[in-house]
Amino acid sequence: MINHIVLFKLKNYSTTEEKKEVLNQFKSKLLALKNYIPELKHIEVGQNYQVNAASYDLSLITHFDSFADLEIYRVHPEHLKVGDFVKEIVVERAAVDSEF
Repeated sequence: MINHIVLFKLKNYSTTEEKKEVLNQFKSKLLALKNYIPELKHIEVGQNYQVNAASYDLSLITHFDSFADLEIYRVHPEHLKVGDFVKEIVVERAAVDSEF
């Protein structure tokens, strides 16, 4: 099983409410990937409980049967659409892919 973990730091927003709205949109877009990508076996999306923390704002945990399936996910058109959204809202990203 392959574990793909990503942390995202969003850009600054004018208000906390605006940032919360963007976080909710982001979470929905990520969770929807389960409907389009059969290789995606498990997905969890978590928002930092402190909306304006200095640390990362959102975490993504996904599981795949193989690194080949992870690669299918990475280039899938629906994932790439989310990637375009990410480019608009994210200033930092950290990822780890591991086998367990």
